[in-house]
Amino acid sequence: MKTLASNELIDALNWRYATKKFDVSKKIPAETWAALEQALVLSPSSFGIQPWQFLVVNDPAVREKLVPVSWGQTQPKDASHFVVFAVRKDLPEAHIDRYVARTAELRGSTPEALAPFKKMMMGSLEGARAKGFLDTWQTHQVYIALGQFMASAAVLGVDTCPMEGLEPAKYDEILGLAGTGYATVVACAAGYRAGDDKYATLPKVRFPAAEVIRHI
Repeated sequence: MKTLASNELIDALNWRYATKKFDVSKKIPAETWAALEQALVLSPSSFGIQPWQFLVVNDPAVREKLVPVSWGQTQPKDASHFVVFAVRKDLPEAHIDRYVARTAELRGSTPEALAPFKKMMMGSLEGARAKGFLDTWQTHQVYIALGQFMASAAVLGVDTCPMEGLEPAKYDEILGLAGTGYATVVACAAGYRAGDDKYATLPKVRFPAAEVIRHI
């Protein structure tokens, strides 16, 4: 596997910023976008259970409808691509059964042989459900995928803007998620920055590493 040089990674992360204004004339090449979709598929999650769906919104009319329920932000319609990250709420046992079956398929095992693994997962999930934080736990997994998507995009020279400034219930209605068991958590616009986006040249504001990283 070809590895990225350390300085190339840091350069990409310094280059990245929350793009406020996209160049509407520039589209992400199909090959690049396919790689970013695979970055989503390959996102890590607790137990590997992937409690999510990623909705790539292509329909211009639908994207236009998302603007007023995104606090008036225009990234949903202006960016080359727009992804909505949805969580599987009240995660059911059927989802775990699908995951166990998929694990058996890819690793040459059987669901029966993986029964102890399933029991361990269900124990954790049911414990979280009983304590009332199952959905919160699964929602945290979605942000792991968002982080992987944004970092991958930066490495590929694609701009992104994560968006929590939206009305999740309205998104669910517009995207047809209501009643599916999935619910909007966050969204991310992806494309290429406009030449006159003033935020592109502002210094990145971060606390010094010595203040936020402790070696113990």
